[in-house]
Amino acid sequence: MGESFTIQIHSNLVKQLADEGEKLKKKTRKPKTKIQRENKTTHQKLISSDPDVVRGSAATGWPVQPPLFIPVPPPPHPAIAELDAIRSVLKESEEVVEKLQKHEEKMLQEVTKKAKDLHDKEFKLPNQKPIPCLDERDACFKCYKEHEKDPLSCANVVQNFAECARRVKQQVNLADK
Repeated sequence: MGESFTIQIHSNLVKQLADEGEKLKKKTRKPKTKIQRENKTTHQKLISSDPDVVRGSAATGWPVQPPLFIPVPPPPHPAIAELDAIRSVLKESEEVVEKLQKHEEKMLQEVTKKAKDLHDKEFKLPNQKPIPCLDERDACFKCYKEHEKDPLSCANVVQNFAECARRVKQQVNLADK
């Protein structure tokens, strides 16, 4: 008795039950029309068989009216009530699914943004400091290319480069202290 189990209801089953419920509603005939016909024919037989009633209606000139019949609707079918309950549960679950999808979209946007931020931070090149004495170095290379056979003519350019390197070295030493 203590065993537990689960029941899974497939959406096709719910649709099938809903379709059958609509067919039942369409196929169901109203029994009141049949009862009304029986009452009319019975009443007419009573009127035609009773000579006093026939004479009274003819004598007064008033037509004989059939008795009033108020049809009582049949009680709702239990399957239709179940279908209505299933439809309401189905509607609620569809609303929950919509809310979850909207929440998922928001979360996806947030995760995508955070992933992009992390990626940018990780692969961002650090602030590169300009290479010191770059112009002097380039001037040395250019001079050596122009004076391949006489490199001593580039002594002034090389001296400028060395002086620049010495100044940068002093600045770095002062910054470390």
